[in-house]
Amino acid sequence: MGMVKEFRDFALKGNVVDLAVGVIIGGAFGKIVDSLVKDLIMPVIGAIVGKVDFSEMFILLGPVPLKDGKEVARTYKALSEAGAPMLAYGNFITILINFVILAFVIFWMVKSFNRAKGNMSLDPAAPPPATPEDVLLLREIRDSLKK
Repeated sequence: MGMVKEFRDFALKGNVVDLAVGVIIGGAFGKIVDSLVKDLIMPVIGAIVGKVDFSEMFILLGPVPLKDGKEVARTYKALSEAGAPMLAYGNFITILINFVILAFVIFWMVKSFNRAKGNMSLDPAAPPPATPEDVLLLREIRDSLKK
């Protein structure tokens, strides 16, 4: 029974629960950022660059595969399904932009949280915590050396 109790104590620690909540919220938040990049940002960038779909930006590294005696369509989906070797740099650009936006948003969220956390107090009238005894002793020694 000792192992079961130890596991229960580990699983119910605040840090483990916080991590689980963070992973779940992070997954949902990742989907929002994916949609933001895919549905709002990439079409604008695609219009500026002159190519609407970044996923169709690739370099074929070998011959176009044949299917039923005919060449496979020269689209990313068809070529990847046929197993053609490709350098899919358009997909990489999309994922890179997604990462930068996600990192920027998380940076601002953490910055805002830390700012709010610094201003939070459970009881504004509560006295500050007592100074530790070792700090008091060090202050006394410092003051006596000044004399």
